[in-house]
Amino acid sequence: MGKDKYVAYVGTYTHSKSVGIHVYDVDTDKGVLTERSVAPINNPSYVIVSKCKPILYSIADEGVVSFAIDANGDLEKINQEWIGGMRGCCLDVDSKNRYLFVGGFHDGRVTMMRLNEDGSIGDIADGIFHQGLAVGTNERRLDHPKVSCVKLTPDEKYLLAADYGLNQVKVYRIDYKRGKLRLVDIIRCTLDACPRDLEFSPDGKFLYVLTEMNNAMEVYVYTDIDDDPEFERIQQVPVIEMEFPTAMAGTMCFSDDAKFILVGVDGLNDINYMWRDPEEGILSFEGGSPISGDYPKGVAALPGNKYYVSLNHDTDEICTFEVFFDKGYALMTSAPVAVDKPNCIQIHKLK
Repeated sequence: MGKDKYVAYVGTYTHSKSVGIHVYDVDTDKGVLTERSVAPINNPSYVIVSKCKPILYSIADEGVVSFAIDANGDLEKINQEWIGGMRGCCLDVDSKNRYLFVGGFHDGRVTMMRLNEDGSIGDIADGIFHQGLAVGTNERRLDHPKVSCVKLTPDEKYLLAADYGLNQVKVYRIDYKRGKLRLVDIIRCTLDACPRDLEFSPDGKFLYVLTEMNNAMEVYVYTDIDDDPEFERIQQVPVIEMEFPTAMAGTMCFSDDAKFILVGVDGLNDINYMWRDPEEGILSFEGGSPISGDYPKGVAALPGNKYYVSLNHDTDEICTFEVFFDKGYALMTSAPVAVDKPNCIQIHKLK
C-alpha cells in the first residue's frame, strides 16, 4: 500500500497581501508544509472539510463558500451563499452533508444552511439570534452575544453554540427533516470565563470547553438518555502554569493519539500541552513551548503524533515543531513558512 497523502488548508485574512485559502502538501515524516496553490476568496477565517464528500466549506465576507477538492487536493469554487446576518466566524457540517452550521461572532447568530446533493450550498434553513446580557464583571467582553464556536455532538442530535459574550454554551436539538433548531439546554460557564472553543473526545464521552478570559478548560461528561442531553462538569483546570496578565487561551486541538490537548495561548505566545486521562476525561498541565512568533491563532497536530504546527497570525508565518510530550516541550524543526495573517487550518487526508 502507498503512503497516505495529506494536505493542509490554511485560511487567511486578505486585507493585506494574502488572497485566500493556501493549500499545502504535508510531509508527515519531516513535518514540512510545501505550498502548492491558493484559492482566491475574501477573508476565509474558518474552513472545514466535509466528512463524506470531497468538498471544503469556508467563511467569507459574502457568507459561506463551497469548493470542490480535486485528486491533488487543490480547490475549485462551486458556489457561495449569504447567511442572513453579518460575516460568520466558525463552521460545522453533519456527517451526511445535509446542513452547514455557521456561528457569528459579530452578531451572535447561529445559522443552519441547506446543502445540495452535489455539495453546493443551498438556502437558509433556520437562523437564531442570541439575545440578552451575561452576568459578570468584564463589561468590555460580556457586552453582547458573540458566537465563538459551533460544534455537533458526536451523535449529531444536537448543536452546541459557545457564546463568548453571554458566557454560556447553548444546546440546540436539530430537526434534520424540517431544517430547524430548538434550544433544549444551556451550559453555564464559570463567572467571566468566556468560552472560545469546543472539542469532544474521540469516543464522544467528554466535552472540553476552552475559556479565554480565565485561561482554563472546563471538562464535562456528555450523556443522552431518552433524548435528554446532559452535560455534567467534572473539572475546571488552568491551561497555563502561572498567572500571566496578557495571556488569553484561544485555540485547541487533540494530539493525533488523543492523549493530549494542545492549547494556543495569545499574549503568552505558547502552545501548551494538557495530558488527558482517556477513561476519566480529566486533564493535567504537562508543559509547553514558545511559538517563536506572535499570536497563535490556530494549532494543528500532524498525523503520526510527532509534529504540530502553529499559525502565528501577527508575525505572518506557520511554524512546525517536533513535540516531546513525555518531556513537556517542543523544538522547531524547519524554517517558518511565510503566509500573511494565517487564521485557521484544516489537515485533510486525500482519498
